[in-house]
Amino acid sequence: MSVIVQKYGGTSVADANRIRIVAERVAAARRDGHDVVVVVSAMGDTTDELMAMAHELTPLPNPRELDLLLTAGERIAMSLLAVAINAAGFPAASYTGSQAGIITDTAHGQAKIIDIRPGRILEAISKGSIVIVAGFQGVSTAYDVTTLGRGGSDTTAVALAAALSADFCEIYTDVPGVFTADPRVVPEASKLHAVSYEEMLELASSGARVLQLRAVEYARTHGVRVHVRSSFTDEPGTWVTEEDVRMEQAMISGVASDDSEAKVTLEGVPDRPGVAAAVFAAVARDGVPVDMIVQNVARDGRTDISFLVPEPDLSRLAPSMDRLVREVGALGFGADRDVAKISLVGAGIRSHPEVLAGMFEALAAEDINLQMISTSSIRISCVIRAADADRAVRAVHRRFAISEEAGPRERHTDGVQPLKDVP
Repeated sequence: MSVIVQKYGGTSVADANRIRIVAERVAAARRDGHDVVVVVSAMGDTTDELMAMAHELTPLPNPRELDLLLTAGERIAMSLLAVAINAAGFPAASYTGSQAGIITDTAHGQAKIIDIRPGRILEAISKGSIVIVAGFQGVSTAYDVTTLGRGGSDTTAVALAAALSADFCEIYTDVPGVFTADPRVVPEASKLHAVSYEEMLELASSGARVLQLRAVEYARTHGVRVHVRSSFTDEPGTWVTEEDVRMEQAMISGVASDDSEAKVTLEGVPDRPGVAAAVFAAVARDGVPVDMIVQNVARDGRTDISFLVPEPDLSRLAPSMDRLVREVGALGFGADRDVAKISLVGAGIRSHPEVLAGMFEALAAEDINLQMISTSSIRISCVIRAADADRAVRAVHRRFAISEEAGPRERHTDGVQPLKDVP
């Protein structure tokens, strides 16, 4: 039988009733002839509640103990779902990340999967069991429990799908798929039937929170076909897969915004070789990811260097920046939390300069000032004031009539068929 992997987010397993509904959906897939491996997140807001309790005790919880604490939520959800599936008449076995053979590095809180050893899962499948795996977690090479970061259950599911050579991986969430914009900001946004791995990577890195960025990277690397869909309906969602053949025109996938980053500016940096290397070596030592780097034109032998980092990492980065100012002879550094990044994503943008011009015209018409700009072959991103983000998204979405363009993309991906709808 074919193997499929299904992942259910926290809202999908938020209470006993939702768990029963998920159990029936899983049972339906089994009745349709699939071997099913299910990955679950913690119920509802369990992870946030556990994190809050830890921070009531100390502002800096021990990383090892915090990981042990946070994985409890997924263990509860996996056990309850296995109980529900067994009660429905189908044999089910639940496993923690370590029991499932998910091996990670030793970075607590943001561990990366380095190997999957699915022996116990394959043995359970061979005995006819539905397998339930706790998402978001693994065991490190130092034999400690680790967590994979926010949204890590997506990565767990995709990694297991790759290791098991699954037909595809279904990511069940509280939204019906990937939209051309956040429907809460742009009510007329349309759901896309399919996006390429590259487009989804850009959307995820630009603020679209439907899929974790690392999960998309893993899917692209291992060729895992991903179907993002709602656990609250039986409607098909959005396929994330290899880029399909399109006519040579600028196809706009969507517009996204992200206000979770802060802009760091090193001011009056000496304009000489090696300074940029020193700056980003310091950032790398702190393990802080960097996005969008801009260096101004030098004047009087000095320049400014600006870049984006995740806002929660500012406190960790500040001591290194203070030290760096002294070491390289800069005039100082500043951090601006009141920024947002707006991104337009679509295949063929680079070869259509009118898209770039149109985006800037739409923002100018709204009197929105641009602080930083970066582009890739399928993305244009601008840093603006956070207060302008929603207005900017609506203006760009309207300028390119993205909802109308999305219509012709409501097509099926060759060789990919959704599961039979649950009655």
